[in-house]
Amino acid sequence: MANTCLVKNGVPQPIVHSVSTFLETHPGAYTTSRTHKNASFVVFWERHLQRLEQSVRILAESMPHLFPENPNFDSSWDSVIKPLIQVSMRNGLVLAFEERENKGEEEEFALTALVAGGLEEDGEKSKCFDVFVHIGVYAPLVFGVNSARLALVGGGREMALSKHSQWVRTRKYLEKLRPPRVTELLLSNNGDQILEGNVTNFFVVCRKDMRSSIHDYKSGSGRWDLYEVQTAPISDGVLPGILRQLVIEVCFCKGISLLEVAPSWSKRDTWEEAFVTSYPWSQGTSNNEQERLDFGAPMELAKQAKWTHLGACGFGAVRHTFLEMLA
Repeated sequence: MANTCLVKNGVPQPIVHSVSTFLETHPGAYTTSRTHKNASFVVFWERHLQRLEQSVRILAESMPHLFPENPNFDSSWDSVIKPLIQVSMRNGLVLAFEERENKGEEEEFALTALVAGGLEEDGEKSKCFDVFVHIGVYAPLVFGVNSARLALVGGGREMALSKHSQWVRTRKYLEKLRPPRVTELLLSNNGDQILEGNVTNFFVVCRKDMRSSIHDYKSGSGRWDLYEVQTAPISDGVLPGILRQLVIEVCFCKGISLLEVAPSWSKRDTWEEAFVTSYPWSQGTSNNEQERLDFGAPMELAKQAKWTHLGACGFGAVRHTFLEMLA
């Protein structure tokens, strides 16, 4: 399917842009998922709807200029917004399937739902919310054959709890700082503690600091293993990613210690593995010791830094289980 389709409040639109252009030109809260198994279902769609609801609520409270004054959000979500998302999704997928069938193709779809303030063409507010669903071909980003190459470029995002299209415009400027061959940009407010990526959440597997309190750890079994998973907490200003939460849940179920703290670059000698997660893709190192995760950075912090993979150290169970859950 070469083209994309856009549905607004259940009605297909005649002019359709790429998803990046669409997000740059439509301020509001959004979420993006994808179909799976020949577009037979949408991956973790209920989780995406829950996060979208949270994002809209935060925007309505913190950026009221994006919405009519005093929208009754509590009643609007269940009675107006969610039904509009579902009917827009259904109508958009009908068009997408028809086009795919006519072309004899079998691509998966990328789905983006956005909730914005309702406006008429003359700019006057007509209702509290407009709902858009953008559907295109799912095309995984190429993130390195055997490894990821990352660069540290700037500070964390504003209003990280809300997935807001403003970030799409902001990160466009950060992309201009991307060095050659770098596949993702990392964010840090102090040049040491790594928060997340431009479009990803960031994790490391490292040797434990045995001086830490056991109460700081989220572990399903309470075992004092030698290794732990670390990722920045939501309170530090990172996006509550769907796959981030999934990794946390898998760690808990498998009894793997997980500490929500921003990984420290100054303590990188304790790192055994690192990986990033995001929709629509995730990437990390594997048990193959020939693979490596390179950090190429334009800042003094990580200048010419290179980290060589030393082994999964028991974390393979998380990756294996994670892949099974998506299969």
